[in-house]
Amino acid sequence: MYTEDEGRALGLSGWVKNTRQGTVIGQIQGPLDKVNNMKHWLEHVGSPSSRIDRAVFSNQRDISKLEIHGFSTRY
Repeated sequence: MYTEDEGRALGLSGWVKNTRQGTVIGQIQGPLDKVNNMKHWLEHVGSPSSRIDRAVFSNQRDISKLEIHGFSTRY
């Protein structure tokens, strides 16, 4: 919920999901500066109850148009 709210506040599109292993996965799309702001939030702030040991961002690429619309939490 907090991550979803942060993504929406930044005007990003994407999704996040908590895994059974206690990690979070997802996709983020939007302007590079906003994506970088979100990455910083994920790596250094996170939700109030989270414990951030490390953040790994992979499969980064430029896209010409958004492939996801809105920001959601998947279950």
